Amino acid sequence: MPIDLAQAQTDAPSVQIDIVSDIMCPWCIVGYKQLEQALGAVGVGAYLRWHPFELNPQMPAEGQNMAEHLAEKYGSTPAQSVENRKRLTDMGRALGFTFNFSDDTRMQNTFLAHQLLTWAQSKGLQHPLKMALFDAHFTQGRNIGDKEVLADVAGSVGLDPAEALEVLTSGSHAAQTREAQQIWTSRGISGVPSMIFEGKYLITGAQGADNYAQLLRKLLQERDAAA
Repeated sequence: MPIDLAQAQTDAPSVQIDIVSDIMCPWCIVGYKQLEQALGAVGVGAYLRWHPFELNPQMPAEGQNMAEHLAEKYGSTPAQSVENRKRLTDMGRALGFTFNFSDDTRMQNTFLAHQLLTWAQSKGLQHPLKMALFDAHFTQGRNIGDKEVLADVAGSVGLDPAEALEVLTSGSHAAQTREAQQIWTSRGISGVPSMIFEGKYLITGAQGADNYAQLLRKLLQERDAAA
């Protein structure tokens, strides 16, 4: 759906941006907030589409302590984990996003959340739901692997909580979500965030507002040259 960024000018140009991401990935919200800054700096709007990716598809339903998970997956020491959390917290604060990490922060299975996002896209509310899920997980510390929590978050952005719960309980959007995941992994996407600009330029990782702005200007120049 179109997002209302840099639209003070009604005639501001817009670009299409596909973002492959996972709610468990702190760099995904950092990268998005950097992109948001870049869009404002360049004065361009965006037609955003979010696509599913699971960093930890084998994560059990009960989740796992984040520090333990990172130690197992990446070999992070407790000191490194603390430092990484501090770095992310500082970056988030500078970008207007609050990370509330604690020793009890847990990683969750996100397949249900991705199904909800697939459904929300058909309702025109995918983007606000994505932002609300980042907030629910990283700021509020809620369990977004829980159906009731997900339905409540859906309700907070104007979706019908009862319908959301039915979507999650029935699995009505599970196959479509799996297919979307497979499409992107088949295209070589193995890390997130992965942002695809106008279907032709791929940037992986949170690369900073300046780099995003540079690419946005390049896209506008190419558009002008082709006109």
